[in-house]
Amino acid sequence: MPEATNELMFELLKRVHQEIGELRQDVSETKRELNVMRGHMVATQSDIHNIYGILARQDNRLERIERRLELRELAEAQKPFEPK
Repeated sequence: MPEATNELMFELLKRVHQEIGELRQDVSETKRELNVMRGHMVATQSDIHNIYGILARQDNRLERIERRLELRELAEAQKPFEPK
């Protein structure tokens, strides 16, 4: 077993220091990528929310049209729409 000299310890510490620096850089890169993914998820969630809003408005419009045209299948008889 080689003797643990100061030079050997210094070289080992330099290598450990270098590898820790590389790990720190990798962790920073991973954090950036996670933040980008989080941003995409928030944008997707916002898009889905907007789609639900559009569908709700379309549903309301369709229901209003059905009422005006008396095309609702299971509805009771309604009096025709008379504009004021």
